[in-house]
Amino acid sequence: QVHLVESGGGLVQPGGSLRLSCAASGFTFINYAMEWYRQAPGKERELVAGINRSGGSVNYADSVKGRFTISRDNVKNTVYLQMNRLEFEDTAVYYCRGQDSWDPRFVYWGQGTPVTVSS
Repeated sequence: QVHLVESGGGLVQPGGSLRLSCAASGFTFINYAMEWYRQAPGKERELVAGINRSGGSVNYADSVKGRFTISRDNVKNTVYLQMNRLEFEDTAVYYCRGQDSWDPRFVYWGQGTPVTVSS
């Protein structure tokens, strides 16, 4: 059974940091490109960051470039999102997503972890 379980969300002050984790099981993690999305209240879900199978290629939304870092550990089957210099606008539920690089029909989502940036 496939599982993507996010953790690490919470309440943080502006300028603070959080590290999100997404633990994968039930599929061949190393075959999957991984992404972090977020959805703020009243807004559409948006792509935040992505990383390829090996971790050698990453991409970011313009709004988080220079503040967020995506990484993965293919031994621990986990993808991370290090979030620094958090802003009010980063408040959202953060989701991880995996897509099979060999067969794009296979897409899995986690349940989300909430991040609230507030003073």
